[in-house]
Amino acid sequence: MRRALELAARGLGQVSPSPLVGCVIVSESGEIVGEGFYIYENLKHAETIALEQAGAQARGATAYVTLEPHAHHGRTPPCTEALIRAGIARVVVPIEDPNPLVSGKGFAHLRAAGIEVQTGLLEREAARLNEAYIHSMRHARPFIHLKLACSLDGKIATRTGDSRWITGEESRSRVQELRHQADAILVGAGTAIADNPLLTDRSGQPRRRSLVRVVLDAALRLSPDSQLALTARESPVLVFASETAEEASRCALVKRGVESVQDASGGRDLQRVLQELGRRSIQSVLVEGGANVAGAFLDAGLIDKVSFFIAPIIIGGRDAPAAIGGTGAQKIADAVNLQDVEVIQRGRDFEVTGYRLRDEG
Repeated sequence: MRRALELAARGLGQVSPSPLVGCVIVSESGEIVGEGFYIYENLKHAETIALEQAGAQARGATAYVTLEPHAHHGRTPPCTEALIRAGIARVVVPIEDPNPLVSGKGFAHLRAAGIEVQTGLLEREAARLNEAYIHSMRHARPFIHLKLACSLDGKIATRTGDSRWITGEESRSRVQELRHQADAILVGAGTAIADNPLLTDRSGQPRRRSLVRVVLDAALRLSPDSQLALTARESPVLVFASETAEEASRCALVKRGVESVQDASGGRDLQRVLQELGRRSIQSVLVEGGANVAGAFLDAGLIDKVSFFIAPIIIGGRDAPAAIGGTGAQKIADAVNLQDVEVIQRGRDFEVTGYRLRDEG
């Protein structure tokens, strides 16, 4: 199963809005005879690829699949039918697929055909691998991952606004991996104007869809000569703005290829922003700041995962911006608690990643 999960992870950036799936076929004698993983453009699911490799050796074998096989006709024929026809005797799957078209139906089809089905093996690892897919299916909105780089005293820039670079190369390289895993990256207008970033996926790994670059910019202050606007035809830029924003500003950005979504909230209604992104089949959003945007997402209870890259430097100064703005917690008891926290050293820095504890009341 660990091998199947490794295979599934090879599809990162190449399957959305579908899930990551890996499959390993093990013969009756205990030999691996087939392997496969899913890539959206291939039109073959992991099970089918692994079964083709296994050939006649699949009869009586065990299939280790990282997600419940589907039993319906979609872009591809049912995977359950392929497993049944191949003579698979046992299927081991960590988790059920939350997609209503699949959920429980794949297991039922296999069992009805006399195949033994076992679930739960490496359940946590499998759920983490497909965390964005599972979340978007269950909550009908994208999975939100907040990423921030800060000093030991929680500052994201000096009092003069200098922020390059707080963290080292190892941390910045890791951030590119996080961008590769996401469907979209989101910042506020302040960050877009102050830093003039590209916000691209520079991981060097293949991806199926371009990373959508999202800016919350009520007044449409983003310059048509910014790096984002100048590269909008190469990688999409989506700006959420107010209905009252100047038409001339909108037209200048549109000429560059920037798409704008305008409403009364001007991007301040984050639920509406996420609803629009979800409508575009965006499963996961990496929020990269600045402090006001991070605070707004935190106050709205919309952050699902956080990654802080903490540099061993102290910036100091009451006027130096802190990592998270917004209203914040009134009492310590109201503070956001994290679970499944992991700390990894990245060069001189430390990456602290955790998941929001949802039963905190």
